[in-house]
Amino acid sequence: MSAAEILQILQAAEPDVQWKVEGDGYKYEIDAVGDVFADLNTVKRQQFVYKILNPYIADGRIHAVTIRTSTAAE
Repeated sequence: MSAAEILQILQAAEPDVQWKVEGDGYKYEIDAVGDVFADLNTVKRQQFVYKILNPYIADGRIHAVTIRTSTAAE
């Protein structure tokens, strides 16, 4: 799975977040900026993104992910 494919999945699931995805086909880094994270602690923010990606992690198309989340104000 390419970084562009992951980006499309994330944008389709949550279009109000500004997503940036980089990776080499094995390990990906995801930056997410959006007000949807404003009332969430760090764990809940991670869970928010993992909920979108879990089907692809479970079937092996995504192997490793580093996630950074923030609000626009942060």
